[in-house]
Amino acid sequence: MTKLSERLLALRQELNLSQKTLAREMGLAPNTYVRYERGEREPTASVLVQMADFYDVSLDYLVGRSDQRNWPRLPQDKPSPLGKVARRSRDG
Repeated sequence: MTKLSERLLALRQELNLSQKTLAREMGLAPNTYVRYERGEREPTASVLVQMADFYDVSLDYLVGRSDQRNWPRLPQDKPSPLGKVARRSRDG
């Protein structure tokens, strides 16, 4: 299992979401997301960005280049609306 697949699994489980629900939220085919989580397929750069936004983590964290979930946001940075869904699920 790659660091990316480990992180995807852990982040999804933190939110108590099924693979099917998560795939739907992200606009992915469920079997595609399952393959990402199993390390059988690599997401494109645009999908990686979408996942990082959804989970509200940095790309470096998602792919295992850092153990820091987020970098400090600059004042002009706007959080992703998908990140709100993830935070809501994680917090409530």
